Amino acid sequence: MLFRSLLPEISRWLSNPHPYTVRFGLSMLMRHYLEEDFRPEYLEWAVNVTHKDYYVRMMVAWYLATALVKQYDTALPLLEGDRLDPWTHRRAIQKSLESYRITPEHKIYLRKLRDERFSRSKVRG
Repeated sequence: MLFRSLLPEISRWLSNPHPYTVRFGLSMLMRHYLEEDFRPEYLEWAVNVTHKDYYVRMMVAWYLATALVKQYDTALPLLEGDRLDPWTHRRAIQKSLESYRITPEHKIYLRKLRDERFSRSKVRG
């Protein structure tokens, strides 16, 4: 693990009250820990970010879209469940659908997930 020493810092950055520090932590997690150094708990770190800033929420969506490219089978359950707020959920899927790195078959399934979740949100009120 080349960037092992970053993990404690990333964990600290993700809980920082400053939005750009949180975004930086998410970007480090995305850049260095979605391939050979990937662990499923890193997805949990991103999903558990609760900062309400627009740019932080967009970074969570970007992280999840990138995770779908690099770790599809592990990241998909986060979008299949109700782990994300509707706004972040839709943005993560939207960014995935815009990606050239997501297969057409995966895009069909992601559209279905988005549409199902949106329909449930409308029914709930």
